[in-house]
Amino acid sequence: MAKNQRDELVFVPLGGVGEIGMNMGAYGFGPERSRKWIVVDCGVSFGGPDLPGIELIMPNPEFLEEHADDVLALILTHSHEDHYGAVLDLWPVFDKPVFCTPFTAAMLAAKRAGDGIIDNVDVTIMRPGQPFSVGPFTIEAINVAHSIPEANALLISTPAARVLHTGDWKLDPTPVGNAPTDVARLQKIGEDRSTPLALVCDSTNALKDGESPSEADVAETLTKLIAEAPHRVAVTTFASNVGRVISIIRAADKAGRQVVMSGRSLHRIMGIAREQGMLEGLPPLLDQDAYGSIARNKIVLICTGSQGEARAAIARIARGEHPVIDLNAGDRMIFSSWAIPGNEREVNDIQNRLIDKGIEVITRDDGLVHVTGHPRREELRKLYGWLKPDVLVPVHGEAMHLEAHAQLGRDAGIANVCEARNGDMVRLFPEPMTFPAEVRTGELYLDGLVLCTPEESGVKGRRRLSFGGHVVVSLCVNGGGQVVSGPDLVVEGLPETEDESLSELIENTVKGIIRSMPNKRRGDTEVLNSALFKGIRNEVNAYWGRKPNVSVFVHRV
Repeated sequence: MAKNQRDELVFVPLGGVGEIGMNMGAYGFGPERSRKWIVVDCGVSFGGPDLPGIELIMPNPEFLEEHADDVLALILTHSHEDHYGAVLDLWPVFDKPVFCTPFTAAMLAAKRAGDGIIDNVDVTIMRPGQPFSVGPFTIEAINVAHSIPEANALLISTPAARVLHTGDWKLDPTPVGNAPTDVARLQKIGEDRSTPLALVCDSTNALKDGESPSEADVAETLTKLIAEAPHRVAVTTFASNVGRVISIIRAADKAGRQVVMSGRSLHRIMGIAREQGMLEGLPPLLDQDAYGSIARNKIVLICTGSQGEARAAIARIARGEHPVIDLNAGDRMIFSSWAIPGNEREVNDIQNRLIDKGIEVITRDDGLVHVTGHPRREELRKLYGWLKPDVLVPVHGEAMHLEAHAQLGRDAGIANVCEARNGDMVRLFPEPMTFPAEVRTGELYLDGLVLCTPEESGVKGRRRLSFGGHVVVSLCVNGGGQVVSGPDLVVEGLPETEDESLSELIENTVKGIIRSMPNKRRGDTEVLNSALFKGIRNEVNAYWGRKPNVSVFVHRV
């Protein structure tokens, strides 16, 4: 395909730039008003305490919907939730292919079956080192080390220029359960100067000096901790970290222990790993029903819940609520993970409960039981040296990570460092430049089974209810202003003390307001409604110091 003088290569982050999670980006090529687009990743982030009832947050694909006829495909770098978790919710409407590796395809299929999702997507398998074409784009997956199998960077080539989109990566010469980052291929890309090259790169650890330790180092630590333990050993880790689970299985086997798994996501992902041939030569994994039949010093338990999820296995064990598994004083519990920001309180609560039971809790503060899947500053410098990019765009991070990465790139001599946030348009070639807030972006909430905008969700009301409780008053009046039924009260979420009941205070307030009003005014339902509403809020506020949410229903009969 010949290069047109008006052709531009642009990048539009729709999620994941200025935040951790919810990664989604679009690459456009062609003249300004007739570009073709491919999308890289389609992930989620998770609702926290500030979003009651919201399970998942997704990027709003409104910009892509406006250009739906020119959107050609979605390419997935790997199958972590923040990169692929929204595919089955957002992509079916586009009816365009999804390119991903066999492991990611199997993860998508398992997610669809497990969550009972009706919609499906057309999946095409891609493999590292086997380029494929989509419209004006040629795409090549390049193997990179990360904390999940088959993670890939993407070399995206056009007639005018190229982009190396790293996805999540690190330099690990001795990963477990996956091939190392393909350094030789990255070096060859840098040697090719036929067209300019942009680097769109992971910024997660741009504040950390040095290089990330290897998964093999963690495996060595786990082997020692399991071998030395006098009683049971339990380990919790990210269910998707197949390499870490393999290290635990090998360590247990070396210590003469059997491995029991507990947790639905762990069973699902390890089942996929087995189908993909990743567990060959390893001893069998037992279900939790076998837990009670294995001697205390001959077992290793792998369980879910490393992020403090209330319904996950380790949380239930810590509360003493698991149907078949318990841990006792002297047992060893290893958190082979780190608490994602926002989850610290829940994780600490589990650890404290275990410690109170006399269980030895080991975290990454006590030894090398976890490593990140993202590059530190020295790894980033090495990548710059191999690729020699003309343009750097830091992505995958909060503002502090992006700024640190941008400065690192400048210090390394990269000529064009384009800082961006969600909704900006970055022209990569020609004449690199960032155009702020060029496209509409935002969030969608998964509220139960309903996908909605923040404005459409009921989150604001739930916040009010969580702060002020709710008072409901219902009564019937006739045309003469006489109360013929009620008042009936429902009070939720307000304090009740032995000294005085707020319910009684509200009931007396309602009766007092009704008695004080002439029949004619009581017959006006709007006047009565307003008087009751204001009176209840004021009286409760005087006693409690907070104004409750009040709903008044005056029925005319």
